[in-house]
Amino acid sequence: MPLDPQVIQVMDSVAALGLPAAHTVSPEEARANGKKRPRSPGPEVAKVEDRNIPGPDGDVPIRIYTPEGNGPFPILVWYHGGGWVVGDLEQADGSCRNLCVGGQCVVVSVDYRLAPETKFPGNAEDCWSATIWAVENAASINADGSRLAVGGDSAGGNLAAAMCLMAADRGGPEISLQLLIYPVTEVNFTTDSYNQNAEGYSLTKVTMQWYWDHYLSNEDDALNPYAAPLQAKSLVGQPPALVITAEFDPLCDEGEAYAKRLSEAGVETTATRYDGVIHGFFTMGAVVDKGQQAVDEASAALRKAFARSGASSAAD
Repeated sequence: MPLDPQVIQVMDSVAALGLPAAHTVSPEEARANGKKRPRSPGPEVAKVEDRNIPGPDGDVPIRIYTPEGNGPFPILVWYHGGGWVVGDLEQADGSCRNLCVGGQCVVVSVDYRLAPETKFPGNAEDCWSATIWAVENAASINADGSRLAVGGDSAGGNLAAAMCLMAADRGGPEISLQLLIYPVTEVNFTTDSYNQNAEGYSLTKVTMQWYWDHYLSNEDDALNPYAAPLQAKSLVGQPPALVITAEFDPLCDEGEAYAKRLSEAGVETTATRYDGVIHGFFTMGAVVDKGQQAVDEASAALRKAFARSGASSAAD
């Protein structure tokens, strides 16, 4: 399928900014440039609160989004994208607002430490601390810790999958849904989607290599399932998953490979590829119709998962 005309307009607008590719500048410059990119604003929510919570090596900033209504609400812990090197709470704001409203849940957005200042596994451990905090402190944020989902886009999808693997290894918490938006799942630059989409579609092969180089300390880390979830020996018993991929994305194949592994392990998994769109389209809902469709699909999956876990809790 050809590129969606709405996506082409977005790409032209970004190109007009004249920002250099991330891999050609320092991480600090890449972060500053990332803030200059236009982003779709999200809807109004009932409450937004910034907090600092205890992490493995100091405080971890989080932002809590609460929907309209009485609660207690289910929880979605969200990990932003940006190749573990760029991204922050502001850049995740639109997606968090959309999922707060659409999923009718409290969203806890995690501002984990970035690479290369903090390399794997420090970033993932920040996310784990925030996830545990959200469950243990659910009452303080008008939430229900027994109805928990995790999610993220790109590197955030990678971290969300890692949280599910950690939960299995560390004895909980129980997770109702893993929402993986074009996730990074392995260190493999030879897939068909990498070969076909290596450049020209926003995220490039060389930039992904740059991200991985900053994130990992050594080659052995690439074999660690918490860094590369496809390396997991078994995915049996993992939480239900929605995996969203984009046709013109270097990461398309590895996202779909992870969905296939989950399904083969008996995990209830929905894999949806959106044709004609690029990496990052999930955040373009205000100007790209398929971006809004993906947000709507994610929101419906959250509501369904939370309703099921709520019914299960009531039965118990």
